[in-house]
Amino acid sequence: MFGFFASQEKKMRENAANWLELADKVYQYRRDVLTESQVTELRARMTDLQAELKARAGAEKIKLGIERLEEVLKRTGGAIYPKSALIENVEFFLVAAIVILGIRTYFVQPFKIPTNSMWPTYNGMTPEVFKSKEAEPSAPALAARLAVFGAWPHRLDAPDDGEILVPVGGESRGIIHCKVVTGRSWLVIPTQLREYTIVVGQKTVTTRVPMDFDFDWAIYDAFFARAGAYSLQKLDAEIRRKVQAGEFERRIVDGQELPCVRTGKKVRSGERVLSFDELTGDQLFVDRFSYHFFQPSVGNGFVFRTGNIPDIVRQYGDQYYIKRLVGIPGDHLEIKESALIRNGQPIEGSKAFDGNAKRVDRYTGYVAMGLLKPGDRITVPADRYFALGDNSSNSQDGRYWGYVPGKDVVGRPFLVYFPFTRHWGAAQ
Repeated sequence: MFGFFASQEKKMRENAANWLELADKVYQYRRDVLTESQVTELRARMTDLQAELKARAGAEKIKLGIERLEEVLKRTGGAIYPKSALIENVEFFLVAAIVILGIRTYFVQPFKIPTNSMWPTYNGMTPEVFKSKEAEPSAPALAARLAVFGAWPHRLDAPDDGEILVPVGGESRGIIHCKVVTGRSWLVIPTQLREYTIVVGQKTVTTRVPMDFDFDWAIYDAFFARAGAYSLQKLDAEIRRKVQAGEFERRIVDGQELPCVRTGKKVRSGERVLSFDELTGDQLFVDRFSYHFFQPSVGNGFVFRTGNIPDIVRQYGDQYYIKRLVGIPGDHLEIKESALIRNGQPIEGSKAFDGNAKRVDRYTGYVAMGLLKPGDRITVPADRYFALGDNSSNSQDGRYWGYVPGKDVVGRPFLVYFPFTRHWGAAQ
């Protein structure tokens, strides 16, 4: 019982201290606009409450002192007191936004892997293909997969009887034909999407995916997969083989006459044509702080802005990219077979380097092309860096657009926080 009263008195004293702090703020900020009588009254009420605290008055007496001070503050506080709930909420969110912006600018920045140029170290948006209706996740499993993997389902059913044909060429991101359309992200936000068409019999069926989604991968896994991991080169080789063998038909798709490659799979109207889940790319935190004090290390993941790389700006504008740092100023680089050579020796500093050199663990090897075409060696200039994707056979990287200016280096990834796959945790 005595403890309860002691606790109540302590809370009232803390409350009084808060009111005195607010009253002092009003006095300091508004005394030049208050009348002399208002200033005198405000100071008197503050002095009275301070005296009661000093004399260790009871909770009821302190409460009356607070109420008398509050009555004066209502008349003299202006914008400081009383505040509406709206003003308090606006101030809260403004302060929170400033704090978040400061953290993002100087310390930690969230980043989403958009493409698969760093696969298999990091995933961009990838498909998971289901070869039959029975293999598709149930409704509860779909909800769980959305929460855990960011998975979004795509289910295409046949509009006609006949063989499934895949249009190639024309407008495309990779090999499979597509067109860019306006759609909505999360059913609300206007955005651009890619629309892909599949021919079934004499009719077509379409699906829309994000601009960076690798739909060619889904087509490869569903209809053309052979032994080994997917790569754009493998799909290209399979498509070329079929075209050269005459395994295609010409059809009008999106107003163009295009070769439509036969898949060999026939369906009846209403049967499943293609079923896949669109899995979100790895989302990670980037350390923006360390590189203010330490030079980037070869082998680290490497985040940078593209605003001063002309070949990227012309096509995609100023963006954030992530690759792997393979060369610092003064380094000599070349590609021999599938290995990257740095300063005359096989490069070291990352699992991806060894994996690509040996073509193991789903790494497909470094491809000599562009600035690093067979027989060529480059020297990284002063205040420049050179970066490559781990998925060399499917990566637009330094081989195409050159060097990264030192002033555009942002930082290195240190934590994958979503989705909850085997990549979750410390970044590689």
